[in-house]
Amino acid sequence: MHGAGNDFVVIDLRTTPLDLTDEKLAAISDRHKGVGCDQVVLIESARNSADIRLRFYNADGSEAGACGNGARCAASKVMQDEARQTLSIETATTLLQAEKSNTGAVTVNMGPARLEWTGIPLARDVDTLHLPIAIGPVADPAAVGMGNPHCVFFVEDAEAIDVDSIGPIIERHELFPERTNVEFASSLPDGRLRMRVWERGVGITLACGSGVCAVAVAAVRRGLLSGRTAEIVADGGTLAATWQEDGTVMLTGPVATSFRGTFDD
Repeated sequence: MHGAGNDFVVIDLRTTPLDLTDEKLAAISDRHKGVGCDQVVLIESARNSADIRLRFYNADGSEAGACGNGARCAASKVMQDEARQTLSIETATTLLQAEKSNTGAVTVNMGPARLEWTGIPLARDVDTLHLPIAIGPVADPAAVGMGNPHCVFFVEDAEAIDVDSIGPIIERHELFPERTNVEFASSLPDGRLRMRVWERGVGITLACGSGVCAVAVAAVRRGLLSGRTAEIVADGGTLAATWQEDGTVMLTGPVATSFRGTFDD
């Protein structure tokens, strides 16, 4: 499945548990020898009152705490299979609520944006709206925690940034003890934002749901938006995020199923 080109292998383990090691997950994610994807999303039975539990694994086999587009894709599959419009989702970091519109777009409440340095997390107490990071043509990023860490740079032209070179350096910056996702965003003439992203443990991706949320939150904090909603153009399509007054972030966008298959160990 994919959301704006951010693609996933979604495996439903609720009735058939599998022993999926980090090595197997990385093999599935390999675009040359496996299925190929940005992340693997596992659907499991919930441990509490939620409808399902989701776990997210990066292409290198490492586990991620959150994945907005992956959550939207997996939620869409379950809602379609069970003929329902809403779904509650348990993740490693929070409880999410998903809803499908009549047009097929799926919205997920991604929970609260974390702005304190301990919640992102950062290695030390610094101003999360203005991090002391400067590499090449980019500087003065904002940090946002969306169940995973994000480092957001606002630049004059996101298209001009060498994401492939700068991204991995920022990902492993000493200020991020758990590494970080990295977003580069610029304003478009029509009021939307253009975003390019380097995902932790993955590399350049066509979109990133939690990254869209982080950019929206950072843009509101920097006074770059007229309201609290940002329409963000990623490489693979357009997504929208709203930072609500209660601190939670709503992520909305399209989902698509590319193909279905069965897992053979």
